Amino acid sequence: MIVHDTLPNGVRLVTETMPHVRSVSLGVWLARGSRHEDPEQGGIAHFIEHMLFKGSERRSAQEIAQQFDSMGGNLDAFTSKEYAGYYIKVMDEHLPRAFDILSDLVLHPAFPIDEIEREKKVILEEIKMVEDTPDDLVHELFTEQYWRDHPLGRPILGTPETVGAFTQDVLFTYFRRAYVGRNLIVSAAGNFEHARLRAMVEEAFGAVPDAGADWQEEAPSPRPPQIERIKDLEQSHIVIGTPAFPQAHVDRYPAYLLNVILGGSMSSRLFQTIREQRGLAYAVFSGVSSYRDTGMLSVYAGCAAESVPEVVELVAQELRTMRAAVVGEDELRRAKDHLKGSLMLSLESTSSRMTHLARQEMYFGRHVTLDEIIAGIENATAADVQRVAGELFTQDAVGVTVLGPAGPAALDFTRLAVA
Repeated sequence: MIVHDTLPNGVRLVTETMPHVRSVSLGVWLARGSRHEDPEQGGIAHFIEHMLFKGSERRSAQEIAQQFDSMGGNLDAFTSKEYAGYYIKVMDEHLPRAFDILSDLVLHPAFPIDEIEREKKVILEEIKMVEDTPDDLVHELFTEQYWRDHPLGRPILGTPETVGAFTQDVLFTYFRRAYVGRNLIVSAAGNFEHARLRAMVEEAFGAVPDAGADWQEEAPSPRPPQIERIKDLEQSHIVIGTPAFPQAHVDRYPAYLLNVILGGSMSSRLFQTIREQRGLAYAVFSGVSSYRDTGMLSVYAGCAAESVPEVVELVAQELRTMRAAVVGEDELRRAKDHLKGSLMLSLESTSSRMTHLARQEMYFGRHVTLDEIIAGIENATAADVQRVAGELFTQDAVGVTVLGPAGPAALDFTRLAVA
């Protein structure tokens, strides 16, 4: 049973009771991410995520780790473009203790100055790690240029310059403006009583201010890049991207099916053509990133430098085909079954159900049932998929970034023609 509650200060609680399990997964979600940062404070949301584990007003970092380890549970966090999440998974009997630790570190950080300086070094190494991970770096380079001069185009980690400038006062100021009632969601799934959990949430979060700073969200205008960056690597890494729909768009289900057919599965057209038939790449796939007001569909492939022109041309050819021809019924059926199966399998654990509840609350403001989702998938037609391809795969919106060693000649970007 799924229950929604809202505290007087705007903190939202959404739960799913699962009495047949012995675990509980619970998350505190902040509906603010890297897109809500000022340019000169790039990376501060991610930095604060790290710092919340470095000690609270009641516990040191070591005490947080030791107390949680003594329960045999999991405690972790992440930061994304539009939100941050802090979550636990424990045996049901340990929920009160685990919740006390989680709420303490999220609501009462100490931001010790010595820990701030140490964590700067850690995050600078994390930034370097992206530079040394080419399949991550090529996506960062593409996104930065595709949404140039927009917060969604900036890296979540920030830059060495912005991270190096963080001080205790800067962190506390951002924290007080962002970690307020209307930005917080508590979600839980597993074996617990909603009423008892609500009482714990009220006690811990009841005094949180209801409002903080306002951030204006403005959708970015795509500026498709055509970039080759030479880097001494064994392989070339390619990202080809187009616009996609926001999270709640009416055509999101045809778009998901389009992605599965294009490169989102082992039987997809790009996987079969580029890897299985041509042997040009080990890794080739497509994916969709959706936000409140925009989205991106990207194709990735890693191949030999001399194969880049052929791979780019094959991707462009498939984009043209999906615009021009209706998908066959057998292919559409496979894509629908793949999408439904992936969804069902992803919701078999308490942690995935807890995450699902929080994301739906953030983007839809309600629980979208599995029956609704399955109906949306089933109601999408081959004509819908082709129509969506025509809307997204337009000549002025497709961009490409190539990262790797110099090829035999500069890339001819006319190979990317889709119309």
